[in-house]
Amino acid sequence: MFSNFLGSVAILIFSAFALFAQTAPESAPAAASDHLFTVPSSGNWTDTGLDLQKGQAVQISPATAGCATQTANSPQPNLPLPSAPAGSLIAKLAADATPIQVSTSGEVPISQAGHLFLGLNGKCPSSSTIKVHISQISQSDKLKQQLEGAAQIWLQGQFGDQAGEAAGKLLGNSSTSAGPTTTAPLKVSDAPLDPRLRKDIDSLPRRVNDQFKNLGDMVNFVLVGSESQVKSALDAASWHVADTSDVGAVAAAIQNTYQKEDYLAMPMSTLYLFGRPQDYGYEMAEPIAMVASRHHFRLWKAPFTWNGQTVWAGAGTHDIGFAKDKRNGSITHKIDPNLDG
Repeated sequence: MFSNFLGSVAILIFSAFALFAQTAPESAPAAASDHLFTVPSSGNWTDTGLDLQKGQAVQISPATAGCATQTANSPQPNLPLPSAPAGSLIAKLAADATPIQVSTSGEVPISQAGHLFLGLNGKCPSSSTIKVHISQISQSDKLKQQLEGAAQIWLQGQFGDQAGEAAGKLLGNSSTSAGPTTTAPLKVSDAPLDPRLRKDIDSLPRRVNDQFKNLGDMVNFVLVGSESQVKSALDAASWHVADTSDVGAVAAAIQNTYQKEDYLAMPMSTLYLFGRPQDYGYEMAEPIAMVASRHHFRLWKAPFTWNGQTVWAGAGTHDIGFAKDKRNGSITHKIDPNLDG
């Protein structure tokens, strides 16, 4: 674990400094552009004709009073986005993509290239005129934001929320939250599990172990589905497959850096379940900050199936900083005590 930690730090330091070297001297940022669109009251999608690229900053805001500036008076069934208020402004980055609600700040994160569609969440009394402002974040500003966010996340994980907030204010980044995003509770089915599946799940080992048989992460979830289904679902949810070695990670970090892309596949140590190493490791984190703070899990194909389908056993954790490993005195990751949340 300690060597893994040192390797991870080296990769992130290299990536950050290489990116910094690329951005000096600073080149002039691309010119900003503004666009106006009329989104119909019918609730139909409006194709803006705008192709967006990763790294662009997109701000969407109502330019005239209309349904997008208020909540519709009466509830409506079968909304395009049931989790958002009726009449609110929604967007998507592909014709078949899941829509998202445009936040009150109007910022839409562009994590990958896409084509912008705008709509209203259901039918409205009137159409709305929407302004879309597009600008390009310079590489130096992007790196500065990532370093500030990483510092804030690390301090919050090590010393608590107040330390993270204080760091944010000191860095002029007080509007950025270093903690987990607050979301509505999951609607979990209360239907009983198939008895045979329940029996097989109950027979799973409770914890994984390392190569020296030291107990590690809890086995805390299962997935049911084919390998291709699992991979597709995780790709769609923006999880990244972790690199399997420090050497390969350095090469990937170099390539990503010179392509001006974020490196989000930090190596993951090998742990064991059913007497063998994980089949896959997945992670999700903010760039640069991921050396200290990341959501990640390992997957093993279970020795049983359900109704002919593959069952995967998973062990997931949320790293929020560093701590001393009580087993051997080395440095290891500190796990969020509110992991189940």
